[in-house]
Amino acid sequence: MKVILPLLWIPFFGAAAISMFIRSDSGPPRLMFLFVWIAGSAFFLWDSARLKNVSVDRDFLYVSNYFRETAIALSDIYDVTENVWLNTHPITIHLKSPSAFGDKIVFMPKTRFSFFSSHPVVAELKRLARR
Repeated sequence: MKVILPLLWIPFFGAAAISMFIRSDSGPPRLMFLFVWIAGSAFFLWDSARLKNVSVDRDFLYVSNYFRETAIALSDIYDVTENVWLNTHPITIHLKSPSAFGDKIVFMPKTRFSFFSSHPVVAELKRLARR
C-alpha cells in the first residue's frame, strides 16, 4: 500500500489518461478520466506517505518510515483508534506529545478478513499503553 500501489496507479493510469488526449475521438470522458487519475494519484500519495512501519516490545513502540526509526515509550500513547470502514483497517496511534513523526502515527495492521469489527492489535496497544 505504501509503495507498490502508488507506483502502479500513477504511471499506468497516467499513460491511459494521456493516450485519451492523443486520440482525437475520445470525447468528453477523457476529462473525467484525467480528473480521476489526478485525484486518485493525490490520494494515494497522501495516504501512502503517512503510513509508518510499527513494531512493539515490552516498553517501546518502534516507528519507522523506512529512512529513520524512533522509539516511543508506550506510556506516551494517549489513544488508539481504527477506521473499520476501510478494508485495510488503518490504525492511528494518538500520542500525548509529538514524536519525530508528529502526534499521530498511522499504520496498517496485518490483513485479516473481518468487516466492521475492530482489529485485535487495537485492544493490545491500548492494554500496553495502560500498563
